[in-house]
Amino acid sequence: MLHLALYQPDIPQNTGTMLRLAACLGAAVEIIEPAGFDVSDRHLRRSGLDYLDHVAITRHRSWTAFEAWRAEAGIRLVLATTAGALPYTGFRFAPGDCLMVGRESAGVPEAVHAAADARVVIPLKTGMRSLNVAVAAAMILGEAVRQTGGFAPG
Repeated sequence: MLHLALYQPDIPQNTGTMLRLAACLGAAVEIIEPAGFDVSDRHLRRSGLDYLDHVAITRHRSWTAFEAWRAEAGIRLVLATTAGALPYTGFRFAPGDCLMVGRESAGVPEAVHAAADARVVIPLKTGMRSLNVAVAAAMILGEAVRQTGGFAPG
């Protein structure tokens, strides 16, 4: 199973969109706190609607806790970043990979960049800075699912 990690998300609506995305594509979600809003089950239910019953969500109290979990599980971290050098379509995803997206307001700190096993980018038209984080997650997770055969429409 693929994982979608949300690094300290700022906007509940984007988080809800990514929870729905993960439910529909069969990925687990890792939420790395602190978030910019209350990530209690009640608040997640409001943003994720009825899709939350179809997605495995793990809340990690900190980056350090997430890294300990990842090391124990032997999971490769693929960071989606505007500072990436490799287009996401040129990266070879593997089952079990964890795709991480950063905060809407600030991305991720250098320590997260350094810890990533790979850093991928979505090529954009010259002069454009970035996509909405949920849109970027959808594009890259969709490609990862396609490559790994992790989704069989039905």
